[in-house]
Amino acid sequence: MTRVILHEVGLRDGLQMEHETVPTDLKLQWIRRLMGTGIDILQIGSFVHPTKVPQMADTDELFQALRASREVPAEVTLSGLVLNERGLERALASGCGMICVGVSASETHSMKNTGMSVADATRRILATAQKARDAGLKVQVSVQSAFGCGFEGPVPPERVLAIVRRYHDAGFAAISLADTAGHAVPDQVERLFAEVAAVAGGGELACHFHNTYGLGLANTCAAMRSGVTSFESSVAGLGGCPFTKVAGGNVCTEDFVHMLQHSGLREDVHLDRLTALAADISTFFGRDLPGSVYKVGEIPRGAVNTLPSVRS
Repeated sequence: MTRVILHEVGLRDGLQMEHETVPTDLKLQWIRRLMGTGIDILQIGSFVHPTKVPQMADTDELFQALRASREVPAEVTLSGLVLNERGLERALASGCGMICVGVSASETHSMKNTGMSVADATRRILATAQKARDAGLKVQVSVQSAFGCGFEGPVPPERVLAIVRRYHDAGFAAISLADTAGHAVPDQVERLFAEVAAVAGGGELACHFHNTYGLGLANTCAAMRSGVTSFESSVAGLGGCPFTKVAGGNVCTEDFVHMLQHSGLREDVHLDRLTALAADISTFFGRDLPGSVYKVGEIPRGAVNTLPSVRS
């Protein structure tokens, strides 16, 4: 494994579950700090109706402010979540560089999240994704509830693969599987990504795991073994889907980076800046957040097992 793309989603997926609204000026401060950590893609909001997700009401303003300031590093891509044609119009007007769109493999979750069946949502999202691509935007398509649903339980792999096949046939290579309910386990992750790779002809596979049952980082490792190259995570482990039955936080960005760096990967990322920001976000919300490294510090480099050997 030599290629790891870090897609930070804390300011979107991370904040959408929070009841306390983060002021726009403070969000911009957090965005600037994240842009200076060495991550590759930064998702700063979703183009959804503000009454449904109030925390995302300033998404257009955030993109416009960053575009006007011309302070986005060339190596950082700003992404946003789009659910429909109107959201795409807003994304185009705001200067968003990459859109993320998706369809749930669960009928129940699809209805709660979009008000549409899986079939109808697939048609609509494909049309939106094609318009975004025609407009010159980078596009990532995803399958939500790919590993299980909080309402329906297990989701048959065939449903996931059917959606992936539609994406592939439409010419989309950047395909993500999202564990919306946090039901995935490592063996399942490896099997499903192997099947997706076969259907999609490899592609640019991505993953998005929630840590509802404490398996997020283990599932991320399984995805890495399966050839996944792009990983969505959230600073301090913030997050969760408000339209699933039991919401759990995302894989924590700084915990993931900590693991990578102790494996000799992504040494270019500033872990200290990530942990400092996670601590400040925790202070803002007035509670401990799910991340670990920002609270306990990193494992000392060169640490070895000093336990005495056991002799029979």
